[in-house]
Amino acid sequence: MEKQLFKPLKAGALSLDNRIVMAPLTRGRADVDGVPTRLMAEYYTQRATAGLIVAEATAVSKRGYGWVQAPGIFTAAQVKGWQIVTDAVHKAGGKIVLQLWHMGRASHPDFLNGQLPVAPSAIAAEGHTTTPQGIKDYVVPHALDLDEIKMTIADYRRGATLAKDAGFDGVEIHSANGYLLDEFLRDGANKRDDIYGGSAENRVRLLQQVTEAVTGIWGGDRVGVRLSPRNPYKGMTDSDPVNTFGVAAEKLNPYGLAYLHSMEPLPGHRLAAEGERVSPVMRKIFKETFIVNGGYTQDLAEKALENDEADAVAFGVPFIANPDLVQRFKTGAPLNPADESTFYTHDAHGYTDYPLMAKAS
Repeated sequence: MEKQLFKPLKAGALSLDNRIVMAPLTRGRADVDGVPTRLMAEYYTQRATAGLIVAEATAVSKRGYGWVQAPGIFTAAQVKGWQIVTDAVHKAGGKIVLQLWHMGRASHPDFLNGQLPVAPSAIAAEGHTTTPQGIKDYVVPHALDLDEIKMTIADYRRGATLAKDAGFDGVEIHSANGYLLDEFLRDGANKRDDIYGGSAENRVRLLQQVTEAVTGIWGGDRVGVRLSPRNPYKGMTDSDPVNTFGVAAEKLNPYGLAYLHSMEPLPGHRLAAEGERVSPVMRKIFKETFIVNGGYTQDLAEKALENDEADAVAFGVPFIANPDLVQRFKTGAPLNPADESTFYTHDAHGYTDYPLMAKAS
């Protein structure tokens, strides 16, 4: 049987050479002002054979920022830095979209000039974070009022506009992994009693409004959305994820999106959760391209495509350690192991120095 991963794919307006997607991966290699660096351009260019690169989570505003040396897309300098990245990827024949990010309660006052991070409700994330001043516990966030929600939607719209200025092929709305939009979606973090809380239809409202704003800039066919139905990261929970994310998938259909990207790890992955898998439910409801992510090997990815569980598969850690992952999959070459100790450091080691196949020992 013909290998599914290497078949071309049309995802909205995006024509992909293969179905191997590079998942968004926060790596901390921007400068201290969130400006993308030439090192980042080298890193992404090395991986340009992916059918699609989803660039790492990128803050749409200062209030949404909260990770040491993560990139932003809210200043002119950040746009210029990203232009270097997109130019390099395009010259290498690749396609790249930018993930639009607001960290919500997962930020910290150390990043925010002493201000509290924001969230749907005044409930702290579990655990701790690393700030410029060291490791700190998460704090109880400020619950956004209705005017602040409107300002937040405007931040996403501006981020989408600046991503277009920076030369991206599209954008992905980050509504996963315990950050702001995911916090609104899941009832463990959202205890509001207004139009943004209570029912799943209300909790998906902000994601809908952000999607409407972003597609107003790009058109739906160059916009994706990422969801993580059962990711427990930072204490995230939902009482009925099948219903919540089924409603989310349904409410996203009218926008004619390029794709929906589900980060729901397979059993055995460190972020896998027990219970009914939600991705098959979303797959049935969502009408456009569907991408799965989380613990897939090449063989498992092929099976997922053959069984019509997805149209493409995103790989994270394998792309960190294997810039030529597509070629390795094609030839059956062994994969480089990933060095987790360098995932969030700030230099080239463990970032751009993994050996290519021809140079691998």
